[in-house]
Amino acid sequence: MHEYSIVQALLTQCEDIAKENEAESVTKIVVKIGKMSGVEPSLLETAFNTFKEKTICDGAKFVLNIQPLVIECKGCGVQTTLDEIYYKCPACESLDVKVIDGEDMFLMSLEME
Repeated sequence: MHEYSIVQALLTQCEDIAKENEAESVTKIVVKIGKMSGVEPSLLETAFNTFKEKTICDGAKFVLNIQPLVIECKGCGVQTTLDEIYYKCPACESLDVKVIDGEDMFLMSLEME
């Protein structure tokens, strides 16, 4: 489960940001996870809740925003937001598409005290 190593890196990043801002605690963490990121949201949340204890994020609320897959057709230029993993343009049925969003995981915001 690589979610555990992701959470360890996320907690380190949160601690670094909190120190830079002279915060004593992190109260809320918002993360954006793309459907194609390879991260399982429920496992990530479980790992976060397990490893946050006795860190600056101990009482933090963890908010996950799931980003759907967004593709752009290189043939007709249409951008499409997809609910399912489907690398084919729904407008012209071309397979020549590029992914615009939905493959990454980002720390979007922190609330600190």
